[in-house]
Amino acid sequence: MTARALRRPRLALVEDHSPPRDGGSRRSEDVGSDEGLLDAYSNAVVSAADKVGPAVVKIDVKRRAASPQGLQQGGSQREIAGSGSGFIFTPDGLILTNSHVAGGAAKLEVALADGQAFDADLVGDDPHTDLAVIRISGARLPTATLGVSRHVRVGQLAIAIGNPFGFECTVTAGVVSALGRSLRAQSGRLIDDVIQTDAALNPGNSGGPLVSSKGEVIGVNTAIIMAAQGICFATSIDTAKLVVSQLLRHGRVRRGIIGVAGQNTPLSRRTVRHFDLPVESGVRVTSVELGSPAHSAGLEDGDVIVAWDDKPIASIDELHRQLTEQYLDRAAEVTLLRRTQKLTRRISPVELGGGR
Repeated sequence: MTARALRRPRLALVEDHSPPRDGGSRRSEDVGSDEGLLDAYSNAVVSAADKVGPAVVKIDVKRRAASPQGLQQGGSQREIAGSGSGFIFTPDGLILTNSHVAGGAAKLEVALADGQAFDADLVGDDPHTDLAVIRISGARLPTATLGVSRHVRVGQLAIAIGNPFGFECTVTAGVVSALGRSLRAQSGRLIDDVIQTDAALNPGNSGGPLVSSKGEVIGVNTAIIMAAQGICFATSIDTAKLVVSQLLRHGRVRRGIIGVAGQNTPLSRRTVRHFDLPVESGVRVTSVELGSPAHSAGLEDGDVIVAWDDKPIASIDELHRQLTEQYLDRAAEVTLLRRTQKLTRRISPVELGGGR
């Protein structure tokens, strides 16, 4: 036998990622790589909670409600207690929360994560976006950094901090499930640009922050679907910034009304083609309030509104979106269909609530 025949063949080393046959644990190198991923996830959640957690507050609310017995005995009232969450966004004690948490409260008490307690006052609330600002008397308070929700992406980490069922400073984590959702507020208007997340929310989380892995607030937790699992919603922080600016300036969000009741109505294909309309539906006017801007502009029952300042109007919600503060100081050109005619009318909206 020659020397060449006695040489052993060289073996190529290949990593085996399959589970061990003897049922034992995997190689330490593989376990280490998984632990690295888990540690990165944990570190992101921990870091975000450390940054924002001190600014998250528990809000105890007391409301007065008349009971039937009280009304019979001269109008005495009973107190209803509730609670929610919020977060401080200025060092001098401005707190952002939900309108359904703080709006209409007879008394507001705020507890910080470090144990400090304060009485709070309502600065203003907006039921149409379910947002409210309250104030406590403090200085150099911990604050949450407000992010930019238009930079948020589906699938990114989302962390919720709040006080569900009174369990203070609870942290849950998930992902951003969807963007650009619309949610019906208790007032009946749509809240636009809503973030959907599967971070677990429960009663008491309302008003708390939805936070990115950078520790920036991207939304205000506002609603859950009780019969579902992992479907929760937050008003985007970009919307909240606009609302907060008006609440601080006016104590309310200024919106316009034109004085009509209406309903969504489909348009026939023939009508759409004949008038060259960009929409296939509009808002049918069912009644016009006497003395209202619509009445002064000559709108009639049965008119169908299809455009507002050349912006297509296919539904009542789209009409509401146009009735913003900018139209309280100027008139808009409204396009409508009346029987076989396409007409335009100029309408100057008035403020919803009459400025109260």
